[in-house]
Amino acid sequence: MNIVVTGASRGIGFQIVKQLLEKRVHHVFAVARSKKEMELLRQYENNNMYEFLAFDLMQENYNKLVSGITDAFSGVDVLINNAGLLINKPLTELSDNDFDNIFSANIKSVFKLVKGLLPYFSDKAHIVNISSMGGYQGSAKFPGLSLYSASKGALGVFTECLAEELKDKNIRANALALGAVQTEMLSEAFPGYKAPVSAEEMAEFIIDFALKAHHQINGKIIPVSLSTP
Repeated sequence: MNIVVTGASRGIGFQIVKQLLEKRVHHVFAVARSKKEMELLRQYENNNMYEFLAFDLMQENYNKLVSGITDAFSGVDVLINNAGLLINKPLTELSDNDFDNIFSANIKSVFKLVKGLLPYFSDKAHIVNISSMGGYQGSAKFPGLSLYSASKGALGVFTECLAEELKDKNIRANALALGAVQTEMLSEAFPGYKAPVSAEEMAEFIIDFALKAHHQINGKIIPVSLSTP
């Protein structure tokens, strides 16, 4: 399959690309701001099955990204929108700039990439949006994550709408609302906190979901967490 993964330079995204390349059957296109870390993933590739582009999803012209992907692929089978931004601040300390950055990274980037790739998705393509339990209605909420959670809630609703709007094109869309995963982003936002799930474990789950779940489900927001609610 031809698979695009954003946020590929560290954490879950890095592990998704690594594990896909280790399978030796998928053609992977990775996207992240940092070129150095994506270069490291070359050690896992086989038969030129790996492409990447250093690209800032919050700033740059998406024509460059879409052209890079479509030059590499004849069509996109799976898009995993994993890139995101987490800012942990009390409401009184959040700025307009924080608002713009969080919503740009967590929802606007997904909108722009899906829209740009729309003519290039293959039949029965699967769009997987990585959301959060913070944005899952009825889940426990935490101080400092109001904008992050709101943006992930928006991503979930956007996913539901995508599935409805794209069903006539035979494109499926689902979101995974992740609980705490031990990543660099989590450690930066919550120093000292130890999550119950590793990035490697979550990447394995996401890959399996991305490759198989759209044959049975569409337009769903799936909570992926060891806690309730």
